Amino acid sequence: MNLHEYQAKQLLAQHGVEVPGGEPCTTADEARSIAEKLFADGHEMVVMKIQIHSGGRGKGVFKDGFKGGVHLCKTAGEVHEKASAMLGNIIVTKQTGEAGRKVHTLLVASAEKIVSEFYLAVLLDRETSQPLIMVSREGGVDIEEVAETNPEKILSLGIDPATGLQPHHIRRIAGVLGLSKDTAKQLPGFLGGLYRAFNELDASLLEIN
Repeated sequence: MNLHEYQAKQLLAQHGVEVPGGEPCTTADEARSIAEKLFADGHEMVVMKIQIHSGGRGKGVFKDGFKGGVHLCKTAGEVHEKASAMLGNIIVTKQTGEAGRKVHTLLVASAEKIVSEFYLAVLLDRETSQPLIMVSREGGVDIEEVAETNPEKILSLGIDPATGLQPHHIRRIAGVLGLSKDTAKQLPGFLGGLYRAFNELDASLLEIN
């Protein structure tokens, strides 16, 4: 089963993983209303993301020439304008092919201030039939490209399902990512929630970039 981003965030939140605030919508008026709530809560900027099953959404181009399926907005009016341009429109990305895909749903969420970008995944190792955690400091880019050109920048840790996620796994990951002490203190709860979600949802891949 392929999930949209907003659906994945809802499932992660149910398993104790902290996710940015936001909601899905299907109309420009709904998008504006969600944005107004986020701005009222003190957020300075919101991000709008089309919800289609395709990578490369941010670099996609709509059939009518409108560029990008991911946009940062500073006002509710701007959100309404861009939502109107994207909803019901067809976008072409590197994964959709020339036919593209029609956009029916948007995610409007708080745009957090990004200090560093990381990649983290929990997946099923087909060779051992056990969970595998992959992490990299090269977040925000195509992880497949990193695997091909700089495989040493990806850490893979096999997890024994009998004992589960252990403190030494968490320390190793914190070290590889170069986390500050304060951030590293949040890692056990964060990773624990991800690993719990992976198991309880019977997932084959759970990844955050």
